[in-house]
Amino acid sequence: MPEDSRYGVVELRQYTLHPGQRDTLIELFDRELVEPQEAVGMHVIGQFRDLDDPDRFVWLRGFADMDSRLKGLTGFYGGPVWAAHRDAANATMIDSDDVLLLRPDSPFLPPQTPRPPVDSVLTPESRVAITVCPLPAPDDGDFAQFFREAIVPALDACGGSPVAALRTEHSRNTFPKLPVREGENVFVWISTFDSASDYAEYAERLRKSDLPVQLRDRLADAPQELRLQPTSRSRLR
Repeated sequence: MPEDSRYGVVELRQYTLHPGQRDTLIELFDRELVEPQEAVGMHVIGQFRDLDDPDRFVWLRGFADMDSRLKGLTGFYGGPVWAAHRDAANATMIDSDDVLLLRPDSPFLPPQTPRPPVDSVLTPESRVAITVCPLPAPDDGDFAQFFREAIVPALDACGGSPVAALRTEHSRNTFPKLPVREGENVFVWISTFDSASDYAEYAERLRKSDLPVQLRDRLADAPQELRLQPTSRSRLR
């Protein structure tokens, strides 16, 4: 994957799994399904355990644009690797349709961390937080400006500087075999932390700040925060 690639479109994928099947899916995913996706032009940005739900697997996939998304999805899901492993992967899942199609609000470059090798088993101590803010209407730039002027300084002060910000991509889903959530408007940001204790300190500072109150008046519903632990092969960590 070229290091200067920028993601023009990003999928935030949340899978609900059968009880006890998450490690089975992660082992299969990290061993068999990362490099073949990237070989057809897609980018596996990061894959994670949801620390608040033992039966949820979360991952991020990036594309240069919607045309390359269609080409990559067609190539991978119509190819031999997925054919060989889809039954085993699908057997772990109850639902794989919780997918937000997003576009970066500012340039989103690949993580600088090299991907660990296929035989890596060391689980990172780091944490990743993804915050999903439901908006009452498509963002015309007002919330993005609020994010830059008010949210980013607050996050910086709390120790959770965002590494990416994204909003809903309203293009038609041209690969309907993989549904996405439609008719929704969200703004998403991603922060990374070196350890669980760093994340806990950030969360406590954020709880005591006035940011939750500022957000409440601008959102259609309460924000969702995903508290995540990267898998052993996740680049975003």
